[in-house]
Amino acid sequence: MASKRLRAQHAHVEEEAKMDMSPMIDMVFLLLVFFIVVSTPMVVQQDPEVEPSVAYNAKAPDDKRGRIVVNVREDGSIYPVEFDEGELEEEADIVKYVREQKADFGDGYKVKLHLRGDKESVFKYSRKVIRAAAQAGVNDVIFAAYDFEN
Repeated sequence: MASKRLRAQHAHVEEEAKMDMSPMIDMVFLLLVFFIVVSTPMVVQQDPEVEPSVAYNAKAPDDKRGRIVVNVREDGSIYPVEFDEGELEEEADIVKYVREQKADFGDGYKVKLHLRGDKESVFKYSRKVIRAAAQAGVNDVIFAAYDFEN
């Protein structure tokens, strides 16, 4: 008789341990929102009047930070990224613009000149920008080009 009672007490099915997942899901969404808000997207504005040339070995860059973008149009006019600032007519204007942009980046980045030259522009205009950037202390130049496959 005692063994029947003992078996009956131990015979009941134990409930499975369940974990409430809602706090973890809330935490994941909070982290997601946090990283979206804190991140700063790197967007390179493009001059619609500049159509870069096509290069067979063109590749997308890994790091887009620390770039000073200058556009060279087909007619030889030179514009900064902010088109409303107006044309950079003289070499001194380009030097001043590059120095200001370099100072805005500070010492944290290796600053590079991102040269977006139109495929029909003459190289002497691009050389003018490169020379001015070198005077401003920026010696690395990235030429924009479309990938051959695209």
